[in-house]
This record gives sequence, structure tokens and C-alpha cells, in this order.
Amino acid sequence: MTDKILVLVTCGSQKEARKIASALVGQRLAACVSEIGVPLSSTYRWKGKLESAKEFLLLIKTTKKRFDAVRDLVRKLHSYELPEIIALPIETGSRAYLDWIAASVKSR
Repeated sequence: MTDKILVLVTCGSQKEARKIASALVGQRLAACVSEIGVPLSSTYRWKGKLESAKEFLLLIKTTKKRFDAVRDLVRKLHSYELPEIIALPIETGSRAYLDWIAASVKSR
């Protein structure tokens, strides 16, 4: 098990997704943010009603140590009342890539 995580965030627009991605990488909270640029169809229950929406998915590569700051910045920039912010552990991976993630999110 590594200290690296993959954070999933869905956004209501491509513009919002790109704004969040740029802020996370710009502030060194994420090494890389990949955007699934084709809208996804999401179906969910919200405030007792069945809803559906087109969304854009962000795959955020970072460390467990940076998760709180990632979460806080996403909440600040996101338009949703309750944005999806889910962290999944990265069990293993290319040592060089994992080292790059660590180096990219270190504070200067």
C-alpha cells in the first residue's frame, strides 16, 4: 500500500472541471488531474427525488497527506451544494510514477 490516492470529483460543466483541475495542480495539491471530457450520465437521488445530469469526471492524483487541502479547495470552487469527493487508495504502481506524484505535491 502506498500513501498515494486517486480522488474522484464530478463537475456540472467542463469549464468548472478545468478551473478546479488548474487550481489543484497550480497550488501543488495534485500532481495531475485527468478530465474525462465526454459528459457522463449520472443518475442519483437528491432531496427525495430521482435526478439525472450530465457531468464531467476528474481523476486527481495526489497523496493522503494532501487530501484535506484538495477537499477544501474543491468545495470552495465547486458549484454543487454537495460535490462528490471520493478518495481511493493506490495500492501499488510504477515506482517512478509514484515518486513523481510525491515530488509534484511537495510544498516548496
